Amino acid sequence: MKKVIFICSFMIFSGVVLAQDNPSTREMNLLNWMEFAEFVPDKIETVLLPVGTLEPHGVIPNGADNIAPERMAKVFAEPLNALIAPTLNYGVTGSLKAYPGAFAISEESYRGFVGDIITGLAENRFKNVIVLNGHGGPQTAILQSIANELSQELKVRILVINWWSVVSEDTFAVFGENGGHSGNNETAYIQAIVPEHIHKERYSGKEMTTPYPSGSTWSAYPFPSSIGLYEAGQGYPTFDEDQAQEYYERVNKRVLALIEDIITKWDLAKLYK
Repeated sequence: MKKVIFICSFMIFSGVVLAQDNPSTREMNLLNWMEFAEFVPDKIETVLLPVGTLEPHGVIPNGADNIAPERMAKVFAEPLNALIAPTLNYGVTGSLKAYPGAFAISEESYRGFVGDIITGLAENRFKNVIVLNGHGGPQTAILQSIANELSQELKVRILVINWWSVVSEDTFAVFGENGGHSGNNETAYIQAIVPEHIHKERYSGKEMTTPYPSGSTWSAYPFPSSIGLYEAGQGYPTFDEDQAQEYYERVNKRVLALIEDIITKWDLAKLYK
């Protein structure tokens, strides 16, 4: 009997130790303030902030720019020993804001709101703020500008990742050509996450696509298609399940490797430690 009691006691004790080494969840939305204080910054220095917007994406969800970075954050949180901040689902949408279901935040409002979010994360003593951006256009430049300003002001390390640009090599490796906004690459990544919300039956092919203009040759507001190709004749959605899964895995591997490399080099240089 004593032996059984000892084993049970050891298991309970081990469970307590394990709970102290790992948070009950990686999502800040679900942590209470006491557990947060136990881990940040003594045991967890990194936070992942997914940002995107709501805008048309061909026959995939309007929230694709939110779905992609949210999933990346969930995949990366454990290996990076990071927490996940709530997603900022609204962004600077640009020339697609006229489409049904789209939302657009002004640059002034967005800049102030994102700046306050990052400031709040720094005040909560995170040392590494990883902004996982799912939306292009002017939003990319705004985020880079904010990161540059606040990193120096707050002495915090900030990385802004535009994932589709980081993985350009993988787009060519999987599809043999360039991609596009809601083209083969973005459609594949979202298809791997929420295949039930990919409506291939609504895709009418080239009628739904327009190549982005080269330089300043032309501009149209609203943009005439919800699928924009980086290069003419390339990037049409394939809806291939095997390609979607391969691309999903390649994207996650490459983006995670980039984050790990940047944090390692920040640490080696002892920047803002």
